[in-house]
Amino acid sequence: MDKNDFAVRQPVMIGEGENKKYAVLVPLVDTPDGPALLFEKRAASLRRQPGEICFPGGMIEPGETPAQCACRETAEELSITPDQITLFGPGDTFISPFNFIIYTFIGKISDYGYTHNTAEVAEVIAVPLSFFTKEHPEQYISTLVNQPPDDFPYERIPGGDQYPWASGTQDILLYQYGAYLIWGITARLAHSAVGLIEQYHLS
Repeated sequence: MDKNDFAVRQPVMIGEGENKKYAVLVPLVDTPDGPALLFEKRAASLRRQPGEICFPGGMIEPGETPAQCACRETAEELSITPDQITLFGPGDTFISPFNFIIYTFIGKISDYGYTHNTAEVAEVIAVPLSFFTKEHPEQYISTLVNQPPDDFPYERIPGGDQYPWASGTQDILLYQYGAYLIWGITARLAHSAVGLIEQYHLS
């Protein structure tokens, strides 16, 4: 490689390799009341986040693209075949301050009979797209604090142990749909996806 190659390289995020990578599908389904987003309620037996509501998806496997992961996980979790999934394209990417990245994709599931893999999914929930276009989520601000380890060499930096470390914030969103609470990262992914669905007329 030379300078010409460098001029056209695609930049990566510094530290990206240190993050776990996941991919999810934001699925649209047709219902008698119009288009809806399909969510899963995670099985109570799962080790991580049992009982919470999420989109189908999971960790990206070696040699797999994010899009392939989103479709594979969706087919496995909803007990459907890959040809029932029409992928419209990529949504926005969520970068967590807690060392993981979620790649999102928006698509449609056809001929869906509300099946699901009971080992992973307790139930599936179709929430009308109109709910998200009419309802504003509750919003709370969470403070993120930079906390160096105890053995950090404060004596080597200006200000020592009084150094004014920056802090940040992160939005926590909540949607209450009847008895179902859609919150946290899933709510942020839904909020972002609904904006794209409206902007690009994907429904």
